[in-house]
Amino acid sequence: MIKRSFDFVLSFIGIVLFGWIIFLAWLVASVETKSNGFFLQKRVGKDGRLFDIIKIKTMKKVDGVDTTITSADDIRITKSGKFFRKTKIDELPQFFNILKGDMSFVGPRPDVEGYADKLEGEDRIILSVKPGITGPASIKYKNEEEILAKQKDAKKYNDEVIWRDKVKINKEYIQNQSLLKDIEYLIKTITG
Repeated sequence: MIKRSFDFVLSFIGIVLFGWIIFLAWLVASVETKSNGFFLQKRVGKDGRLFDIIKIKTMKKVDGVDTTITSADDIRITKSGKFFRKTKIDELPQFFNILKGDMSFVGPRPDVEGYADKLEGEDRIILSVKPGITGPASIKYKNEEEILAKQKDAKKYNDEVIWRDKVKINKEYIQNQSLLKDIEYLIKTITG
């Protein structure tokens, strides 16, 4: 209840303070991609329930490229998208996901289908909480796209190394979760 109240109030304040940035980013992304500047994608949330995550669109369609794994040198990333991704402006519309109750500020990042929804045994504890914009795994892998760009097979490295480590980190976060630690993760995220 306390975490939900914290999320609700902070996301409302975030929308009020950063709504103009969200609008401008949406406008730029709409012009550059010649489509709606908001990107909606099904993600796996609490209890395995699917929801639509809202982000600023940072990629364009490229024939022959169809993967959910993104590296820093991905040819689909637009010019403005590089800036939005680096500054995390593309993540700001997720304040609406938090306000709605699909997400929290801190928690495991919500994955596309095929990852969290396939967890088994004690790893399924990750589905017992709302996914977050940030968390300890997000902080550790803040340069994930650069890491993946250096790999021969980005998807394989993601699935066999990064994903497994994120599961371990997220399980530890859930087992030791507190509002104070959540505030600490938010501060670490903001300060870089």
